[in-house]
Amino acid sequence: MTFTADADVIDFMGHVNNANWLNWAQDIAIEHWEKVADPAHVDAYLWVVTRHEIDYRGNVGEGESVIAETRIEKPPTGARFERLIDFWREEDGEPVGRPIVSVRSNWAMIQKDTGRLARVPADVARAFINIGD
Repeated sequence: MTFTADADVIDFMGHVNNANWLNWAQDIAIEHWEKVADPAHVDAYLWVVTRHEIDYRGNVGEGESVIAETRIEKPPTGARFERLIDFWREEDGEPVGRPIVSVRSNWAMIQKDTGRLARVPADVARAFINIGD
């Protein structure tokens, strides 16, 4: 996904507010879930964040754009998946250089009908990472 720093996300230092990086991380995580997951799984489950860890290596000012990419590298543990998101400067629709912001997030699966944590089923995880049964 591409995100552009509009005036409403700029902080007193003249760059993207730290909290907004988390909004963008959530946006790409949700889009990834909705595009990759089986529609029946999207209907049955929700995800909530249990932890975010952010590494900042640069700033983005008003009007600048970044390209975000997300991936899941490890199988789930119980109800939790770890998601990695990198943000690069954008130039002509392509990422440039190395990531300027990296987010490592833990997400927990919630069963929609009960509102309770749910162990991530293998068929849900398989859509995002190559795992065996």
